[in-house]
Amino acid sequence: MKKVLSFFVFAVLLRTAFGLERQPNADYHSRREALSKKTAGAVVVLFAPMEADGPNAVYGFRQDNNFYYLSGWAEPGASLVIAPAVEASGNTPARPYTEILFLAANNTVEEKWTGPKLNPQSPDAPKITGFDRVEVIDKLRDELAHLIPSGRAKVYSDLPAYGEDSASTDGLNWLKRAHAFIGFPAFQDVKPLIASLRTYKDSREIDLIRKATDASVAAQLAAMRAMNPGINEREIAALLEYEWGKRGCERPSYAPIVGSGFNSTVLHYSDDSGRIQAGDVVVIDAAGEYSMYASDITRTLPASGKFTPRQREIYDIVLGAAQAAIAAFQSGKSTMRGDGPDSLNKVAKEYINSHGKDLHGETLGKYFIHGLGHYVGLAVHDDNDYSVPLGPGAVFTIEPGIYIPEEKLGVRIEDTLYVDTSGKLVNLAAALPHTADEVERAIMGK
Repeated sequence: MKKVLSFFVFAVLLRTAFGLERQPNADYHSRREALSKKTAGAVVVLFAPMEADGPNAVYGFRQDNNFYYLSGWAEPGASLVIAPAVEASGNTPARPYTEILFLAANNTVEEKWTGPKLNPQSPDAPKITGFDRVEVIDKLRDELAHLIPSGRAKVYSDLPAYGEDSASTDGLNWLKRAHAFIGFPAFQDVKPLIASLRTYKDSREIDLIRKATDASVAAQLAAMRAMNPGINEREIAALLEYEWGKRGCERPSYAPIVGSGFNSTVLHYSDDSGRIQAGDVVVIDAAGEYSMYASDITRTLPASGKFTPRQREIYDIVLGAAQAAIAAFQSGKSTMRGDGPDSLNKVAKEYINSHGKDLHGETLGKYFIHGLGHYVGLAVHDDNDYSVPLGPGAVFTIEPGIYIPEEKLGVRIEDTLYVDTSGKLVNLAAALPHTADEVERAIMGK
């Protein structure tokens, strides 16, 4: 009976602590070790955000991306420490590789409201979390004093940009007030080091992005079938969230954009409050997030089911620009940004400038007002290294667009793609209509 009860508690804790399709503990452990090798012996200290209260609590807690990438831990109020192995030097003793997850002590009263939490003192805590050690967060100060030598030691953490906060701001301030550091450590920002690791996704990350994309493709198809003049943009936005939600997505990857008519030319339009009129085009930029991983998809639809000749002309130019960039891709050589010889962005711009004119006879390049794409991962605009070529494991968007306000005509076509181990570019949204004819058939076939 005791074993059955123990297993039940263990299962409840797993659901409570993770609640997501989580990668094996070994994957997160490997990332922590890889990060430790980039710090030249310096200690890494990171904090998870605290759970929001007041009006901000209505949307629920979402873990910080970097903290989750390294830990797989989805609960608030935690901290982690990674200390690389160092050899003895002078008065500094040798130190083995050390990784510790710090969790808040159990609060039985609070857990009546929030559900059971993992006890950091449980002997099963390392097995559940995958960390070598799990400690109560009250021990963080003493552990840091032991791991960080006196003097101007270097400490890596999530340092905020000027005038902003980061997930670790409050935690670091707490440590400073508690005099956790001996001397005055030189703080360095860990985000660039983690970004270099996150640039190339492993196969399990790509599988989660694929699931987010599959659910988002289904939602976009539902929006096509529901498209009709007279409905409100918000009706489409609500339908999208319902469709990917019932397929396992916990939230949207970003605020859905459903922009019709003039709103189709506003790049980050998010009011979704307009009435869709006959003859409009409708830009739908919307995708769900599956187990913390994002997708990003955009389609442009004719509200009445058929593009006008001018709408089709602009649509075909945008699609042609995307196809030209995809055709130009070379693994390990192509870049996403800039105007260099290997830039996919340059290929798309040149295509748009060499096809079609505006109402004044001028080229259309000036109406392509954003870059061709961005990385996708734990964030829809993932914090990755844009200075390196796109190679195996890179996941990114290709999303050319033309936005002509005086014609109330905006067109964007966006897919999420990845580079497989052989260097082939794979379109995760290949099942969604791409050509103007395919889009019209999807709408009219409802």
